Amino acid sequence: MVIKKIHHVAYRCRDAKETVDFYQDLLGMDFMLVFAEERAPSTKEPDPYMHVFLDAGMGNVLAFFELPDSPEMDRDNNTPKWVQHIAFEVADMEALLEAKNKVEAAGLEVVGPTDHGIFKSIYFFDPSGHRLELAANTPVSSEEMEKIHELAPVMLEEWARTKRPPRHTAWLHEKEMAGG
Repeated sequence: MVIKKIHHVAYRCRDAKETVDFYQDLLGMDFMLVFAEERAPSTKEPDPYMHVFLDAGMGNVLAFFELPDSPEMDRDNNTPKWVQHIAFEVADMEALLEAKNKVEAAGLEVVGPTDHGIFKSIYFFDPSGHRLELAANTPVSSEEMEKIHELAPVMLEEWARTKRPPRHTAWLHEKEMAGG
C-alpha cells in the first residue's frame, strides 16, 4: 500500500458556524463543503451531525463535526494542553508576525514566537479549545537537515529503551536559549 496524502483530518467542534467563521476570518481558509445527516454513514447510528470541510491550502483539508445530541465536548485531561494541536505552515517570519498581530487583535492570547531550530511558531486556541500552531520554516542547511533525518531512528531507539529525551539534536532548542 502507498499512501498518497492525508485526505482530511477531522475534529469535533462546539459550533459549526462559529468554527467556519473563525477559520475563514482569522486564517483565510475557504469553506469547501458540508455533510449533514441524521445517521452516521459508517455505523448507521442515529446521531445528527454537521460535518464542515475547510481548505487549509495545497490540498490539505481540515474538517469538523458538530454533534448537538452528544455529551458536551471535552479534551483528553490526561494529556497536557500543549501536546495535541494542529500546525499550519506560513510563508515566512514576516507572515508569522503578521498572523500573530491579527490573532492578538482578535482578542486571543498568543504564545510565541517559539524557536524550534528549524522553524519558529506561535500558538493559540480556536473557539472549541483546539490548540493551533502557525509555523514558519527557518533557514537550515541541507547538511543539518540530513543529520537530523539520520539521527531520528537512533533517537527513537534510545527513547524506547530509556524513556528519557536523547540529546543528539538538543542544539535545535539550545540555539535560542544561548541567544542565537
